[in-house]
Amino acid sequence: MTRFAVSSLWEVIASVRVVKQPHLFPEHLPWSGRVRPRLAGLDWRLLADLVQIPTLVIPPFVCPPPATSQPTLDVELATLVASPPEAVRAGLDALTGPRSARLAALYTDPVAGLTRLAEVIQAYADVAIAPYWPRMRTLLEREVLLGAQRMATDGVHGLLNHLDPYVRLEADTLRVDHIVLTGSVRLDGRGLLLVPSIFTGPRVWSNFGSPGQPVLRYPARALATLWERDPVPRGRGLARVLGRTRATLLHELAVPASTLELADRCGLTQGTVSQHLSALRDAGLVGAHRAGRFVVYARTTAAETLIAASGADAP
Repeated sequence: MTRFAVSSLWEVIASVRVVKQPHLFPEHLPWSGRVRPRLAGLDWRLLADLVQIPTLVIPPFVCPPPATSQPTLDVELATLVASPPEAVRAGLDALTGPRSARLAALYTDPVAGLTRLAEVIQAYADVAIAPYWPRMRTLLEREVLLGAQRMATDGVHGLLNHLDPYVRLEADTLRVDHIVLTGSVRLDGRGLLLVPSIFTGPRVWSNFGSPGQPVLRYPARALATLWERDPVPRGRGLARVLGRTRATLLHELAVPASTLELADRCGLTQGTVSQHLSALRDAGLVGAHRAGRFVVYARTTAAETLIAASGADAP
């Protein structure tokens, strides 16, 4: 069975590469510019040591495959802490270059080291990920929805063979061509775990060696709209027709969002947001899609056309 999952732990780990080399990830410069100063007072060197630059491999124990579709960070960290010592040492052996004192301590005593690592990851996430997670999660849930729809219409082969130019599924064998190595795995009825990602970069990441389903992490779309938005729409014409609040909500829906996130962004109550979204939906300007526990709203093609014509440019 092929399934999808959203992993906040993976986003934490993958984001380290962005913090270390922001110039290589221009789409995330607004995020890294805000986060880097706040991380200056935090000791996250153990996490930084595990995500090397260049990143040839990330030890599998650092980001175990999600067991459910939307595990919390606490649940994922509990899985990390329970990693067998031999898996920790094997993962560290795969890293290149000299081993830092922090990694050496983790290698010597994985039990104590994993507890410390979980604490470091949680502290890093509180600063770098948590303030932005509702927005990130909404985008990732939309990506899951789109992937599931593609798989329903085109099947697993149609989904995977259009996912990335370097991913190919032939019969029951999945092949992934990475920059430094190529791997293939027979699915043998196990299916595949697909994890869309914001910080993964332009290429896919695979984990074929862990127990259970093979894992493929792939870049989500619409990242250019994730970090930067104007506080209000630039065009005035749309606001004169729809009213300022509804025009602002359409503006914010450059990235699909729930009523809770829209309320937080716009300084409105959820009831007010729901009322305006209902009117926009009746007018054919907004569509609603269920993603897990949330109903996510998105602009329709008609709304995109109206915004472009009015000069209220999408951010």
